[in-house]
Amino acid sequence: MSSASRRRFLQTTTAAAATLGLSQLDFLGKLPRVSAQEAQPDPKTVRFTSDIEPLVRVIEETPRERLLEEVAGRIRKGTTYREVVAALLLAGVRNIQPRPSVGFKFHAVLVVNSAHLASISSPDEHRWLPIFWALDAFKSSQSRDVEEGNWTMGPVDEGFVPPPHQARQKFLDAMNRWDEGDADAAVAGLARTAGSNELFDTFARLGCRDFRSIGHKAIYVANAWRTLNCVGWQYAEPVLRSLAYALLNHEGQGNPAENDFDADRPGRDNLARAKKLREDWQTGKVDDAATRELLATIYGGSTSELCDQVVEIINRGISPQSVWDALLVGSGELLMRQPGIVGLHTLTTTNAMRYAYGACGDDETRRMLLLQNAAFLPLFRREMQRRGSVSQQKVEALAGEESGSDAATAVESIFASISTDRMLAARQTLAFARAHYDIGAYSNRARTLVFFKGDDSHDYKFSSAVLEDFFRVSGSWRPYFLAASVFHLRGSGGKDNELAKRTQAALEG
Repeated sequence: MSSASRRRFLQTTTAAAATLGLSQLDFLGKLPRVSAQEAQPDPKTVRFTSDIEPLVRVIEETPRERLLEEVAGRIRKGTTYREVVAALLLAGVRNIQPRPSVGFKFHAVLVVNSAHLASISSPDEHRWLPIFWALDAFKSSQSRDVEEGNWTMGPVDEGFVPPPHQARQKFLDAMNRWDEGDADAAVAGLARTAGSNELFDTFARLGCRDFRSIGHKAIYVANAWRTLNCVGWQYAEPVLRSLAYALLNHEGQGNPAENDFDADRPGRDNLARAKKLREDWQTGKVDDAATRELLATIYGGSTSELCDQVVEIINRGISPQSVWDALLVGSGELLMRQPGIVGLHTLTTTNAMRYAYGACGDDETRRMLLLQNAAFLPLFRREMQRRGSVSQQKVEALAGEESGSDAATAVESIFASISTDRMLAARQTLAFARAHYDIGAYSNRARTLVFFKGDDSHDYKFSSAVLEDFFRVSGSWRPYFLAASVFHLRGSGGKDNELAKRTQAALEG
């Protein structure tokens, strides 16, 4: 991807917002702007201090109906963007239990990075809106957690925290035994002594080892790391304790270390497959025909068939990029075949695993991420079949349909169609992307509609994932990938949510 393409994709202008009838965003200018520099990672990695605790308590203890006003007031007095995001993340990991599944109410934690990505992709003066939405979402999840028993993360049992030279092995041993108590003590020791790169490689491997919670374990690993890279690694210990606890969730089944559950079998089988990839497996040619071979298996084959095919295709000299093209486009087509909660998670999970693949440094972990992502897609397809009918619509069979003579008109037509006829919107999007229109106009409109019409954490998670992954797909496949995205994006005809009004009142207070 050229730097010019990336810049066009991320760029939003006030004039474009006005053209799209979004002048109501102007009230956000009453708060200090969040500069692009401020939203970047802080290179300092100091230990967690009490500096953030008062703001965390404000978020925890202020009633939902007053929280936005309280935080807005503190921002006007100098509280920074990074401090608000850090406090929001810490409030979530301290108060929201990733049980009975790493999802549901726990989305208040999972969505923080998605809100941050939406924020930094917006103009400076608009960057508070996604964060205020996430604050409100936290209060909703906190209330649900109270109803379910009012779980709160307790202090580490310091007597069991291992010394630095033993922490990593003790942590891995505990995770392999699925022992929550030992893992909690060991991860605290590991967080205090290990570097962020070593930690990420360890957690990326654990996040993809089993297919539970429809991909939320891998999503949490990626989102936790990305948020910590923004707010600072001085906050890592409680986040990693929460993450380890989430990764050990086995949803009421027996101990996976002592059983052979379906959710764990692909990970064990792929350990052997990973060793079969050629030594120079990350090189090779990009081949659309190989991508089509994999797509056919994604839609009709088994997990073992698809993973074996990945190994065979790479070993014949094909680039892993062609495999990722199949996994990303295939995820989108599964959503198109059955729009809904399972289908959208094929894309958000693949987004997380593709991010981890690019960010980790361990070769074996990268092999496992590629193979495990392949293993998950037939499992997603099976779960979709359990829930109802799945169409046989192929994204490559779509016929493009022009939606306007210029980019602005085409974008408006596409998002109007999303509210009434998503298949028509998909055909329009296909033609739009093929015409090499400014994709930034599309992404800006998609993101802003989430701000004003989204009412669920998945709106933020999904839109952030697909708008990011557009540039991870090879050019020949991008129009198809973008076309599939319309099956969970918000349309312009949807009802406005109440949060924008609440936020406006808070900022004008």
